[in-house]
Amino acid sequence: MAEENSSASGQPVQNARTEGREMRRQNANDGRWLRLLDHFKREWQLYAMLLPTIIWFLVFLYKPMYGLQIAFKDYSIFRGVSGSPWIGFEHFHTLFSNDQFIRAVKNTIIISFYNLLFGFPAPIILALMFNEVLHASYKKTAQTIVYLPHFISSVIIAGIVITAFSPTAGIINTFISWLGFEPIYFLTQPEWFRPIFVGTGIWQEAGFGSIVFLAAISGVNPSLYESAVVDGANRWQMMWKITVPSILPTILIMLIIRIGNVMEVSFELVMLLYQPSTYATADVVNTWVYRQGLQSGQYDLAAAAGLFNAVVALTLVMTANTLSRRFSRTSLW
Repeated sequence: MAEENSSASGQPVQNARTEGREMRRQNANDGRWLRLLDHFKREWQLYAMLLPTIIWFLVFLYKPMYGLQIAFKDYSIFRGVSGSPWIGFEHFHTLFSNDQFIRAVKNTIIISFYNLLFGFPAPIILALMFNEVLHASYKKTAQTIVYLPHFISSVIIAGIVITAFSPTAGIINTFISWLGFEPIYFLTQPEWFRPIFVGTGIWQEAGFGSIVFLAAISGVNPSLYESAVVDGANRWQMMWKITVPSILPTILIMLIIRIGNVMEVSFELVMLLYQPSTYATADVVNTWVYRQGLQSGQYDLAAAAGLFNAVVALTLVMTANTLSRRFSRTSLW
């Protein structure tokens, strides 16, 4: 009887505690929403400025993701996305049994590796060199010259490269002829495509990419350099002991972003420079998707390849970010 009375009296207490917790949780949620609403009221101008960018992302980046489902369908333009039947992972099986797609993935990874190996350090070295130039006028002139290729269309850049490596009138083959050798049609030789492509990318983007690192260098505390001068350090020692360690977080962030773009080799430049004779080393995933999707009309297969590309890129950037956060405490998020 006592146990029944105890359990009977304990039930209302338990219910009251539960109701109290629910009420506190509800009050906390209400308070959070009120603070958020108050924040929007105070900062509405900033969100109004941000609104066009949000709309652009929703319309051009998130809305097209609806079409990714055709990678899992036998897509027909007459039936539409919703009317096409589901076929599961059949397109992915087709991809990984396609020798041309495997070759394109291999070429993409190799070219991206060369870009990382030679292209990523180039703007860092350039920024360090600019930082050591003391003559202001010479520094501004040199910066303007190396920035210019970034603002030139890829079509013009490709035209310059094709002309420079032309077997008849190109400056490279003219020099080779002066040395007594036979001219080489570089752009039809598969073994020459990757060096030419990577070198062109460095020439076009290294100058503009150095701006980020120059900005990071400008944020280094000048008192560090003054202390180093007092201790007798020379310019080389100050660069390696002060400048490089100070901009290391920026270097790591840019490296993470670069790794995330490993599967995104410059599509326009590859399309303008490659030809069937160089497919063995020049054909990348994006150009393969272009030929399959737009030229052959296999939109579903091309969508599957594009989805594979995106998943690999996401995996790479998350892995690089995790490793960077673990070993250097610097990360994107």
